[in-house]
Amino acid sequence: MKKLLYTVMASVLLIACGKPKDPVSQTINSVDTKNIKDLNISILIDLSDRIDPQKNANPTMEYFQRDIEYIKAIDKGFLDHIKTKKMIQLNDQMQVFFNPEPSDPKMNELTKNLKVSFDRNTTKDNIDKVEKTYSSLPSQIYQSAIQDKKYIGSDIWEFFKNKVKDYCIKDNHRNILFILTDGYMYHKDSKFSEGKMTSYLTPELIKSLRLTASDYKSRIQSEKLGFIKASDDLDNLEVIVLGINPVKGNPFEEDVIKEYWENWFKEMKIKNYQIKSADLPSNLEPIILKVISGKS
Repeated sequence: MKKLLYTVMASVLLIACGKPKDPVSQTINSVDTKNIKDLNISILIDLSDRIDPQKNANPTMEYFQRDIEYIKAIDKGFLDHIKTKKMIQLNDQMQVFFNPEPSDPKMNELTKNLKVSFDRNTTKDNIDKVEKTYSSLPSQIYQSAIQDKKYIGSDIWEFFKNKVKDYCIKDNHRNILFILTDGYMYHKDSKFSEGKMTSYLTPELIKSLRLTASDYKSRIQSEKLGFIKASDDLDNLEVIVLGINPVKGNPFEEDVIKEYWENWFKEMKIKNYQIKSADLPSNLEPIILKVISGKS
């Protein structure tokens, strides 16, 4: 009897010792966001003079035209996802943001029309309407901005500080933020520094910091250079940056830009991110579709 009792006690102790100390956190850490079926896609557009076809001309394909095609690819990926679900399962949304908002009421109205939401009451006509909307309205937005020549810039740093959690993150969804930008970050209302960390990045800053040689990475680390952290605990946000377009003259300019963004994302606990150059849409579309499908 004693022998049986000892055996039972030993078994209990063995199980207790082998039990995880924190089963809740272990479960949370094991969650794969790509298994979540509902999408919440946001697009943040940098409307600075990077889209000016005169200042930043490209004979192959203008940068604003590339943006428009990127947006169409994002829309295609979103609708492909919608079409894989039964109507009763729909709980997905997509929206476009600028920061700051344009003063032109027409631009804000266009943006409002680009915010779409699908639920169990969605019809096939609604889906077809979204496809048409995203085929025409983005072009109107860019043409309006170019014709006005009042480029509002893009306060990406402030967007992450004050808006990204409220605007781009939804519980029980895959939250994907696409940022269309050349990679430089600057706005007059959010230009400050803490030591050598800054809320902005410009070609002039890169040059003044002497990040123009192959030792750029070690200099960034040793001198503690980079973006000031704007937010925290963004581990449930995936970020895809499209359109990195370094100025000519510094062979390491693009590397520096990407290093700044990567370190910034890591500081804000963003685990899933990609940073892509301003390539032709035909080259980037497969990447965009793969990201949205969850197969990347």
